[in-house]
Amino acid sequence: MKARKIVLLYALSMPFFVSSLFADEGMWLLNDFPAKKVKEKYGFSVTKEWLDHAKLSSIRLANGCSGSFVSKEGLILTNHHCVDSCIEQLSTSEKDFIASGFYAKSLPDEVKCPEIEVNQLIDITDVTSLINKATKGLEAQKFNEVQKAEMSRIENECSGKKEDIRCDVVTLYFGGKYHLYKYQRYQDVRLVFAPEIAIANFGGDPDNFMFPRYDLDMALLRAYDKDAPLKTGQFFKWSSSGAVPGELTFVSGHPGRSERLLTIPELEFQRDVYLPYRIFYLSEFRGLITEFQTRGAEQKRFSMATLLEIENSLKAFKGRLEALQDKTFFTEKVADENLLRRKINSNPVLKRQYGNAWAEIAKAEASYKDILKDYQFIERDRGFSSTLYSHAKTLVRAVTELTKPNDKRFREYIDANMPVVKQELFSTAPIYDEFEELTLTFSLTKLREALGVDSPFIKKLFGSKAPEEIAKALIQGTKLKDVKFREALFAGGPEALQKSDDPMLQFAREVDVTAREIRRTYEDTIEASLKKNGELVAKAFFAINGTDTYPDATSTLRLTYGKVVGYVEKGDVVKPITVFRGMFDRHTGRDPFALPESWLKAKSTLDLNTPMNFCTTNDIIGGNSGSPVFDKNAEIIGLIFDGNIQSLGGDYGFDESVNRAVAVHSAAILTGLKKIYNAERIVTELMQK
Repeated sequence: MKARKIVLLYALSMPFFVSSLFADEGMWLLNDFPAKKVKEKYGFSVTKEWLDHAKLSSIRLANGCSGSFVSKEGLILTNHHCVDSCIEQLSTSEKDFIASGFYAKSLPDEVKCPEIEVNQLIDITDVTSLINKATKGLEAQKFNEVQKAEMSRIENECSGKKEDIRCDVVTLYFGGKYHLYKYQRYQDVRLVFAPEIAIANFGGDPDNFMFPRYDLDMALLRAYDKDAPLKTGQFFKWSSSGAVPGELTFVSGHPGRSERLLTIPELEFQRDVYLPYRIFYLSEFRGLITEFQTRGAEQKRFSMATLLEIENSLKAFKGRLEALQDKTFFTEKVADENLLRRKINSNPVLKRQYGNAWAEIAKAEASYKDILKDYQFIERDRGFSSTLYSHAKTLVRAVTELTKPNDKRFREYIDANMPVVKQELFSTAPIYDEFEELTLTFSLTKLREALGVDSPFIKKLFGSKAPEEIAKALIQGTKLKDVKFREALFAGGPEALQKSDDPMLQFAREVDVTAREIRRTYEDTIEASLKKNGELVAKAFFAINGTDTYPDATSTLRLTYGKVVGYVEKGDVVKPITVFRGMFDRHTGRDPFALPESWLKAKSTLDLNTPMNFCTTNDIIGGNSGSPVFDKNAEIIGLIFDGNIQSLGGDYGFDESVNRAVAVHSAAILTGLKKIYNAERIVTELMQK
């Protein structure tokens, strides 16, 4: 990626973003959507019924992507890159679905994805008063403990211990509000269709976060209920025309974690500490996997999903760092925060309530810097990159946490979250020794490098052994590849785990002692202070500016509005829609610009003016991958799969003049299904009204 300065509008660089009256900015809550603004700008009336339909037709993939129901039989549209791990897991050395694509010609041919969970939002409840009542008057550490316990209580009561219901208490405005999101959960999710990686990721990393684009980054899943296709009462119908220039567009999805509301100390920590660390780590990891893929076709096959994830994350982190390194942008952020603080400090009552919050946040970030490496490498597993280690850690943690009352457990092991834990722990996805040894050796090497050879933890864990020796012994000695072995250990509880002499389990138990200590330090001192004082800063903002704005993204359902429109880059006009002709012109026959044979053979039968990809002013970030793009009739006109290079600063601000969401055109999807893949049963299902 060439270095580009990301310029953000001054009006949108305010620390808590009083939204522009004119820009299409905002990742809006569906229960607090600015219908009046849309009416004033676009002349379209967004009704409660319309919003409810959009809510129930949208879904979240629990792995961090979005999607939507597109038929009454539970058919789900999302991105190829959101399900590439499933495609890889279903592949074998004899049949590589990543390379060749996948199409289930009939319902019995649809194959279950080992680790995909789908969530459909069915209800939102404001629980701010319950959380505030429980935490009233408490200081940071106690505040954090009681808040987590109250969240667990609310979630458990909401789900009623039903495994098909998922409930999450969501923190909004850094504690200004709390909402309870209730989901219908589906874990029987089957792969229906996916094109070849060569067209789904055409252009590869060089084209990632760029526009013009020519990708068919789409896939189709199906949710099943009681071993039969789910009957969905709400779904998005398919547009007969697709996206056109100037059209009003809506995007519903689950943007991950935006950071537009962070304070300056938090942004400085991101810029100076966290992002450089992540970029260096991922850069080395990328080199490792790239080299590994040269060892053979089989190694390339089962490491492809990992490489794509690394490359995408790396480019995104670089873009975020460039945004924070923009001096003009950051200076304006500082000035705007100082203005807010002056207004708070000029009012004796507000100063007493909120004035010290920023200083406390700065202290917490300074403390985090001191333990960042320990926390990230030991507790967050950067030092133990291995599926088998992950299974071992889950077993060690789960059997311990499940002996505690629900509200005293680590949040990931409360009753409401156990279906996800079990799905991953008992996954039937294949595990490859060669790849496990590679990634574990690398991460152990980086762990020792980060903590230093004189670290007591390193001395105890490594002894006289080298990282590659430890990795080889653990991977070759463990029985955790056997799903039934994992199931038996989990069912046997603490006693079965304690008796096991499995080397990976013993290793995970040893790490867990130190990891728990580090987690306790982080949660009691850093997380607690950031939560408590972040809530105070949010309340201070509300006191000065009111509540007429959207909260930062939280991996929960949001709705954005915008339009199909191009932009100007370096004096050149970038048109909003690309067509098939441009895709074939871009074809070089060499990766990553080599179209698959299926498309090359069909070229003469295609209308080369068929729309391929398009861009809009919809405000999106990571997590929106797989989001539907629909019109005011709630009909699918496209599928979000990326943003342009300028959008990488979108975590911190939005500039409508250049920030663009990038989508696959609905016409490209239909044409591909009809003329390239002969998937007529799917086309018929999509076109049902």
